[in-house]
Amino acid sequence: MEEYLPLIIQLLSGALGGNLAGKLMKNLSLGTLGNSLVGILGGGLGGSLLGMIGLGTDGGMDISGILGSVAGGGVGGGVLMAIIGLIKKALAK
Repeated sequence: MEEYLPLIIQLLSGALGGNLAGKLMKNLSLGTLGNSLVGILGGGLGGSLLGMIGLGTDGGMDISGILGSVAGGGVGGGVLMAIIGLIKKALAK
């Protein structure tokens, strides 16, 4: 179970990041459920990308590992929500 904890933290942080981005960019918001789902996906992708380039966590559960998972997930979730929101807005025109 401990090996999945960084992923769980990234996914939850992604959901929070997606919703925070939706609150800050109301014109791109996908609604609470949409922001959460896209944020979860972005959180997982963001954490994975950081891990691949060597900036992510090594799966350790020390404070730096937890903060890395939170940051990677939150930023990934917010960025993906903004990208999907922009695409949705462009297609609606």
